[in-house]
Amino acid sequence: MSTATINGIQQVGIGVKDANEAWKWYRKVFKMDVPIFQDSAEAALMTRYTAGKVEKRHAILAMNMQGGGGFEIWQFTSRTPTGPTKKIAWGDLGILAVKIRCKKIQDTYSFMKSEGVNLLSEPCKNPIGVWHFYLKDPYGNIFEVEENGSWFSSNNDLTGGVSGVVIGVTDTEKSLPLYQEHFQHTEVLFSDTQVWDDFSPLVENDEAFSRVILRSSNQRTGAFGKLLCQTTIELIAVKDSKREKIYDGRLWGDLGFIHVCFDVDGMTNLRTCLQENGFPFTVDSNNGFDMGKAAGHFAYIEDPDGTLVEMVETHKIPIMEKWGWYLNLQKRKKGKTLPDFIVKMLSLNRVKS
Repeated sequence: MSTATINGIQQVGIGVKDANEAWKWYRKVFKMDVPIFQDSAEAALMTRYTAGKVEKRHAILAMNMQGGGGFEIWQFTSRTPTGPTKKIAWGDLGILAVKIRCKKIQDTYSFMKSEGVNLLSEPCKNPIGVWHFYLKDPYGNIFEVEENGSWFSSNNDLTGGVSGVVIGVTDTEKSLPLYQEHFQHTEVLFSDTQVWDDFSPLVENDEAFSRVILRSSNQRTGAFGKLLCQTTIELIAVKDSKREKIYDGRLWGDLGFIHVCFDVDGMTNLRTCLQENGFPFTVDSNNGFDMGKAAGHFAYIEDPDGTLVEMVETHKIPIMEKWGWYLNLQKRKKGKTLPDFIVKMLSLNRVKS
């Protein structure tokens, strides 16, 4: 390949105190019930973000097979993870919310209300006319549930996987090129600055926010591009007050949204392009990582405000681990999607709540 291809948001990292407990909740509420891997190991390559010390962790990558990105649920096993020193304010710098796709907003809202979920708002329309609402999980993380038309498959579940992220930045125009050009969310759906009615449940005072909503192409690429579906990135910036970095003074893997991860074909080309544009890899597995039975090449950069962005080029993935069936993606043509029936075989690993 002469250029790199971004195939979608592969997952969002979520730091928790107890990965198995959190995954049980995410299975019940979001149907994130298909594990791609479960792995316990040392995070030897992440010492840049763990105060120079190799920390041990347990990780679960879970997906919803109706489509969308997954959750990479992280738990330190060598230390007690810490939360932010003060309450996170809407507009602080970092990943503020993870977007979750749903089919029918009112049915989804009613289900979550019946389950006792901490709902922060009632369904309403955002500036581009999409029905959505906000909720908070038991661990303090905000999710935005939104009606969505991009799906891989359909069953009776109300929700799918990750449909995007909301990222707090200091300047939307400064952050725009990274996410629009390099991470290929090229379509600008909306851009404006004002006091937003749908943000009112999330802010203490009426503040104006710059708000830019970007969307990826609906052309699916990469082995799992159809599963990952179309996604959006929402950049927001406070106009009249200063905001803090969400992870200031804390470690990668501490409590909260750790990173957003993009699925990549052509990591070497992406590294060159990002470095030439002022975003060098701060962590690079140099074409080799092993997460239990999954393997590939991962790397990190920091966006203009220090938010961690991960990139993964997958080389091997278990389809049915107990049968010894693994898929070697290095032998496939880059950019080509897998047949649907092979992707759907991942459902055989489903864990019921």
